[in-house]
Amino acid sequence: MVNTKQEKIAILRRKQVEERTGLARSTIYLRMKEGTFPKQVRLGPRTVGWVESEINALLADCIEHRDDRKEVA
Repeated sequence: MVNTKQEKIAILRRKQVEERTGLARSTIYLRMKEGTFPKQVRLGPRTVGWVESEINALLADCIEHRDDRKEVA
């Protein structure tokens, strides 16, 4: 099926993802390995990025469930 509606897809680079999420590089890659962070998109031989809408959805989910988590004293 061909999508006739053009949707704008924005890609964020690692530093932008770090700034948006407040997570360090190592944490991002650890969470990707655990399957709790969106996978990166390979843009070139040494270039990766993340789909902005997936990062936004992750942050929205964190906000939505922030009161569900039990606090550790």
